[in-house]
Amino acid sequence: MIDLRYELAMERLRGIAGENIVEPSFVPYFEEGAKWFLLIAEEEAFLQSDAPGAADVSALEKRNERLYEEILPGRYETSWANPAYAAEKLGSGMGPLLAALRYEMRCVIPFVYRLMRERVLIRMELFLEVYSTFATAFRESGTVPPCDHIRGILYQYLADYAEDEMYWYLRDKLVEGSPRIIQRAQRKKGDLRELYLTGEYVTRDEVMSAQHIDELPEETIALIAGTITEGYRRGFVNGGKNLASKKNVAVIFHLGFERIYRACVKGFASFGLKPILSAEVPTLFHAFRQGEMGYSGANPNPQYYFDHREDEALFLDEALRARKLEGLTNAYRRLREETVVYAGPAVIETFGSRPFAPVYTAAAPRLNEAQQKLSAEYSIKAADLYSEAVVAKDRSFTIIDFPLPSIADSEGEYREIFDAVIRINTLDNALYEEVQARMIDVLGTACRVEVRGRGANRTQLTVKLLEPEDPSSQANFENCTADVNIPVGEVFTTPVLEGTSGILHVSGVYLNGLFFRDLEILFEEGRVAGYSCRNFDSDEENKAYIRNNILHNQERLPMGECAIGTNTTAYAAAAKYGIGDRLPILIAEKTGPHFAVGDTCYSWDEENRVFNPDGKEIIAKDNSVSILRKTDPGKAYFGCHTDITIPYEELGELTAVRADGERIEILRDGRFVLEGTQILNGPLDGISAKV
Repeated sequence: MIDLRYELAMERLRGIAGENIVEPSFVPYFEEGAKWFLLIAEEEAFLQSDAPGAADVSALEKRNERLYEEILPGRYETSWANPAYAAEKLGSGMGPLLAALRYEMRCVIPFVYRLMRERVLIRMELFLEVYSTFATAFRESGTVPPCDHIRGILYQYLADYAEDEMYWYLRDKLVEGSPRIIQRAQRKKGDLRELYLTGEYVTRDEVMSAQHIDELPEETIALIAGTITEGYRRGFVNGGKNLASKKNVAVIFHLGFERIYRACVKGFASFGLKPILSAEVPTLFHAFRQGEMGYSGANPNPQYYFDHREDEALFLDEALRARKLEGLTNAYRRLREETVVYAGPAVIETFGSRPFAPVYTAAAPRLNEAQQKLSAEYSIKAADLYSEAVVAKDRSFTIIDFPLPSIADSEGEYREIFDAVIRINTLDNALYEEVQARMIDVLGTACRVEVRGRGANRTQLTVKLLEPEDPSSQANFENCTADVNIPVGEVFTTPVLEGTSGILHVSGVYLNGLFFRDLEILFEEGRVAGYSCRNFDSDEENKAYIRNNILHNQERLPMGECAIGTNTTAYAAAAKYGIGDRLPILIAEKTGPHFAVGDTCYSWDEENRVFNPDGKEIIAKDNSVSILRKTDPGKAYFGCHTDITIPYEELGELTAVRADGERIEILRDGRFVLEGTQILNGPLDGISAKV
């Protein structure tokens, strides 16, 4: 039945060119849409033939390029996938709707490379239904259908396929992944051809990464893989969780890192874990975060994904939110026996691209206030369903970062930076554990910490701490070594919200793939009470930028974490190579004090007893919001946690203050001054470069 529907759709698509049966200004849009699906069909035929085995790299590179050329910078400006261009040519009402349709049509790339014909077919049929509606309107009245009619078609598509798409998505991420993607990830050392047979966008970054990693000594690969898999195992041990009860681990990594992936698979197999490997899919059904959700290549154009990040604003209402939740609930129910053995993700992130400064366009859909609330409520409920399905208190994770070649001006410098990051990721846990224990001992006697910026940094922040009743057996900060978050280098706590107030300010920070200039957040009683930045000319746009991308459309988020980063080696490397503005948050958070808005570090895991290496139990796991899980679970969690770091050079002081008023400085003017921690200043000596 699927094949018959597919052939009928293909026959209709072939006939569109030259038909001219829709209003003339819309003819180019539909002819280009038909050509897109014909290209996809050609790609499917190629993948099913013997041709890939005989094609050379240059031929594969050309095939890869044509899949993404319409959204690349320089071409995107006149692409039907661009809401601004579509609005200009097709009208302010219809243009964004058809740009959203084009976005959904483009999501078939990973499906065709996985030979998932049904997933391609339903998008073909959606396009043809919209085309037929335009043809009917032109035949009957010589005009175009109402915008609400087209919106209704797309709305019904999202409602009709909600459960099927949710089921596929969850099965892909939590249960089995894609055998074809796993096969591609077995790329042989030195062979670059398989990079182009994943469907992901391939650039110089992916090619050079593969070449460099393929040339590394076997012992270096073993060191990297061992750090990842051992960190993963330590996460279970330190959290008091039973790894033996799990069967699957999701491995998320960037194209070109296949050799490291293969080494990790062997390590996970020794724990009894099978890898799940899935592709990322930018679709109207799910939020899309490039590089965070699966095996991914280069981002062809961040502005494209930014323009479409709120496409659901075109459709979202209470009924659709309810339908999406129903579909998600039913999908989890169908997979109930399989999701409980999911152990959690092992993520090999990458960094190095220039910070992306997005441009707002009037045509790009934006959630209104009511829709923001609906979206936030959906995210919270979806997080609840996930936590229940995978038994969040029993799962763990690990994350590590490596640079891409675009971080450097030359191949030689890239190799130096890559080697420096290997050193950062494999620092001596024992040394940091000892130094951080000294810090925690002092913090355990304090009722609050006071943080002040220096120079142009306007930070003036007081963070209330939960005080241990028995400092000999309890700790209020966790001693974080290289387990779930690699590299080593921080101590962190859950602040007491009541009594936590002030201003958090950084001159610039890179969060969730976006750059924030002169970011300032005001806290009152531990909650976000105001915010601003200077990315755009208008205050309204700046506030919307923060609200959408840091607060996730939720006002009054609590401060979920207060931490002190201790990895001065990472900070010094960033200064040496001038890459501080491109460090990922995983490393950047270790290079100064940082504070998170959103959930605590222990969300969904508060009941598990956690101990520091010295045997002291960590008591600061809840705040007055997360504790609501016992009485009103819907208000306890937010499904987000965003760290914001004050770099050492912007820090004036961080002082522990005891109940009797005694003040003990931990950091002053960007240097560690607490007795027993000054060894951390070694890498900072002589630094003059700005990071």
